[in-house]
Amino acid sequence: MIRISIDLMGGDFGPQVVIPGAAKALERHPDISFVMYGLKEQCEPVLDRFPKLKEKTVFHDCELAVRMDEKPSQALRRGRYVSTMWRTIEAVKTKEADVAVSAGNTGALMAMAKFCLRTMANIERPAIAAIWPTLKGESIVLDVGATIGADSQQLMDFALMGGAMARALFEIERPTVGLLNVGVEEIKGQEEVKEAGRLLREANIDSLEYYGFVEGNDLGKGTVDVVVTEGFSGNIALKAAEGTARQIAEYLRSAMSRTLLAKIGYFFAKGAFDMLREKMDPSRVNGGVFLGLNGVVIKSHGGANAEGIAAAIEVGYDMAKNGLNQKIENDLQKYHAKRLPPIGPEAA
Repeated sequence: MIRISIDLMGGDFGPQVVIPGAAKALERHPDISFVMYGLKEQCEPVLDRFPKLKEKTVFHDCELAVRMDEKPSQALRRGRYVSTMWRTIEAVKTKEADVAVSAGNTGALMAMAKFCLRTMANIERPAIAAIWPTLKGESIVLDVGATIGADSQQLMDFALMGGAMARALFEIERPTVGLLNVGVEEIKGQEEVKEAGRLLREANIDSLEYYGFVEGNDLGKGTVDVVVTEGFSGNIALKAAEGTARQIAEYLRSAMSRTLLAKIGYFFAKGAFDMLREKMDPSRVNGGVFLGLNGVVIKSHGGANAEGIAAAIEVGYDMAKNGLNQKIENDLQKYHAKRLPPIGPEAA
């Protein structure tokens, strides 16, 4: 049984969407049980509409919910120990749940997760990893906005964590990892990125294969299983890709309704367009994973529909079932053990 804690008040729609999303996830994965945190008067009437879900759920009434526009520092001061978001994360710390899921304020969620769960040994900064649709299937991109900027060692740690996530999610024995850069040549790019490339080449890590530098157009191609970058450029890439997907969808809608002939053509090609719409649907790959913490936290898009919430829950399910954090800890321990100077007589 995989136990998942959920912040019912997170996102743009709160329990009206989060609870139906949990019900969808339970239909597909009957071995899930839930611990839910919300405001009783808003959540219980919705939960009552899903008796099967209610049977598999322990509900906790909370004092308050973090607002979507609240500053992280303010949310931490106001909501520590009492908010639906904090208690959702705390359930992972106390081992009441295996993974936490929230569609709430990203900054507040990261601040609370870092304060409550703390970072793993040897990790200076956590990262947010996104699942990225590609021509070959899916890949992982990190960091997509946890922190701005990263030095070479932090990029190295992101590579290790992303590789472990790829093994847990895609069940790849040795995923390929690339560093996002302005060119594939070794002489190009910022010094931190070039130094991270050197570290990855020389580390000879048995749990991943370093591919080299990749460019922005490699994201959609699926050139590598894991793309590593820092949070500023990663977040811009993510938002640009989401905006482009919506732009193309709008172009298609407009073109298909412009003339009678276009409408007839759409009727005959409806199956192909439905397939395209499904591939471009952001809800299919919803769920950013906070990596580098002593516990698994999943961030859903705030505007996700029920299907998107279900997808985020299923990402958490896969991470817990496949031992994500244990894989990360093992990889970090192996790498950092190699970097430690020898101790004792042999060091003389």
